[in-house]
Amino acid sequence: MHADITAENPGNCPKCGMALVLRGVIEHELPGEHAPIHDKHAGHTASSFLRKFWIALALSIPIVLYSELPGVLIGKRMPAFPGMQFLAPILGSIVFFYAGWIFLVSAVREIRAKLPGMMTLISLAITTAYTYSMYVFAMGEEHTLFWELSTLVSIMLLGHYVEMRSTDTASRAMQELAVLLPDVAEVVVGKETKTVSLNELVVNDVFVVKPGGKVPADGVVIEGESLVNESMITGESTPVQKRLDSQMVAGTINGDGRLIVRVTRIGSDTFLAGVMRLVAGAQASKSRMQILADKAASYLTGIAIFSALTTAVVWAVVFDASASFTLGRVVAVLVVACPHALGLAVPLVVAISTSLASRNGLFIKDRLALEAARTIDMVLFDKTGTLTTGEYGIYKIIPFEREIVEGDDGGVVESQVEENILRLAASIDTASEHPVSRAIVSEARRREIELFPVTGFERLPGKGVKGTVRGLHVQVGGESLIGAKVIEQTPQVIRQEVALLAGKGQTIVYVFVDHAPIGVIALADTIRPESKEAIIALKRLGIKPVMMTGDSEEVAEWVAQDLGIADYFFRVSPHEKVERVKEYQDKGLRVAMVGDGINDAPALMQANVGIAIGAGTNVAIESAGIILAKSDPRDIAKIFKLSRLTYRKMIQNLYWATGYNVLAIPLAGGILYSQGIVLSPAVSAVLMSLSTVIVAANALLLRRNHGLL
Repeated sequence: MHADITAENPGNCPKCGMALVLRGVIEHELPGEHAPIHDKHAGHTASSFLRKFWIALALSIPIVLYSELPGVLIGKRMPAFPGMQFLAPILGSIVFFYAGWIFLVSAVREIRAKLPGMMTLISLAITTAYTYSMYVFAMGEEHTLFWELSTLVSIMLLGHYVEMRSTDTASRAMQELAVLLPDVAEVVVGKETKTVSLNELVVNDVFVVKPGGKVPADGVVIEGESLVNESMITGESTPVQKRLDSQMVAGTINGDGRLIVRVTRIGSDTFLAGVMRLVAGAQASKSRMQILADKAASYLTGIAIFSALTTAVVWAVVFDASASFTLGRVVAVLVVACPHALGLAVPLVVAISTSLASRNGLFIKDRLALEAARTIDMVLFDKTGTLTTGEYGIYKIIPFEREIVEGDDGGVVESQVEENILRLAASIDTASEHPVSRAIVSEARRREIELFPVTGFERLPGKGVKGTVRGLHVQVGGESLIGAKVIEQTPQVIRQEVALLAGKGQTIVYVFVDHAPIGVIALADTIRPESKEAIIALKRLGIKPVMMTGDSEEVAEWVAQDLGIADYFFRVSPHEKVERVKEYQDKGLRVAMVGDGINDAPALMQANVGIAIGAGTNVAIESAGIILAKSDPRDIAKIFKLSRLTYRKMIQNLYWATGYNVLAIPLAGGILYSQGIVLSPAVSAVLMSLSTVIVAANALLLRRNHGLL
């Protein structure tokens, strides 16, 4: 989706094919009736507030200079001129109807939505001040409130501008994602290429990504090799190696290689589009804390109006104060009690934490999940695909004590080293598509081992493969390939080690040359190198890790011991995973579940917090509240850290906003007037704006914790 593309009705972006979203999701420019009714800034931009502020300020200066204020403060008044009595009413009217109109319109929207709030209070304050002042002027009396009105509007506009700049900063994540895609793609047509818009791409198209170019759509590499920068998606700065069959993500940036890619997903189906939906949804969803803050702000509006009426009655009836003094106190109460800071206390923290999460490869589908993460007592891990890669990897190579002689064609293969055992096995396995064969070949390529040509290749169903490598008859497979009697002839110490590895659930592959075993390759579901760090990080946070797997006890014990997990369950069915979650919850524990497969989906939904590994199935991702884009289990600890930091900021802001109103409303009402302390409407506006800025600044400090995650 391109942020510069707009349309009257919902549809797809004509450039990239992604679904268009309401502007209000990513910025404060949502047209009136389409705006979320709780968004006090719907239809506004920071620049509109700034423009109106400068005009209001320019008009306020002469109003203040020709008011009674200079005489009170410095004992001097500005020189008189004919018609000066019309200066304040004319300029004050312009300030009210032009600069203050933005508050009046927003107040009408709040009232229509039956959600009176900050804009309603501001409008009541400035309307009261303006109406009273015009009445006094029409009656030919003095003591108007025009200077209070103009300075109040100016200060309120400045305060809103500062707030919107803060919230715009927090909302840039969506805009940054939107500009990741290129405008066009270079599609291969026959032996030539042609440039097309992204909207014209279809699945199975083949496109070229030149060095330094952006990837236009999700796909799979069919030719070429390069390093690709995926930091904008995963948050990981290290480029990722891409080669044949590697998955490509739209919006990532190619390195110095040339890649030819076949399209697998386009438009709204791409990973990037999904991320944008998650970010938009997370920023739109409300946490319990935000719902609480909204209710408090709503109650505060009622309290403010009641306090203003009480103030008017007390000063006018009980103390027989003048109308101008009484209305000054009423306006001050309405202004100082605006639930501005309270309304901003949680939403801004939410926006910043969502942006911070996405920058770290954490995609929040449900705000309640992130909020609940701070209370988690234990994390239940599915083993395969979460703590492990879910793919075969070579765990160990055991060479036998036997020399490999010169081949019939004169070629010589070195003896007794792991590299040459792997070379022979991988050379044979290049012609096989079996997962074990692919793992052996992948390891040889990772070690940059040169492979030999193979002749006479043959698959042996249920046993393995065989062929001739440089004159040597090589066989690769299980014990059944050559027979137990031959295996018994190998050294006992090797047989014991092999038995130990097999007991851990590892797959044992023998490599034979001329019907004699030369070595053993042990393969297993590879433990992610990051998993041990992830477990340590959770323990430091006081969170207990527990592992569940459908594998055997031997495999479960091996993985658990390697990672330092004390509690684990084996041969667990999908239904039993849910029961395990319930068992811990029944004990009063709050449980997070981490998984990647379809069989994890029920447990993810049952858990207090469901976390899906990004490389997992769509079912698992749909069932989780939080998704790890990098498939890095270390990011799980980041979730809990971010949740705790976010909650801390919310509480700090709520305490400040609530405490400010408890103190400010009585002062504005004139409770300390006998002590010479009274807040004018202008001072009330300054205090209200200052409290809002403090809340915004405190929320923005959350961004400084980026390095702590």
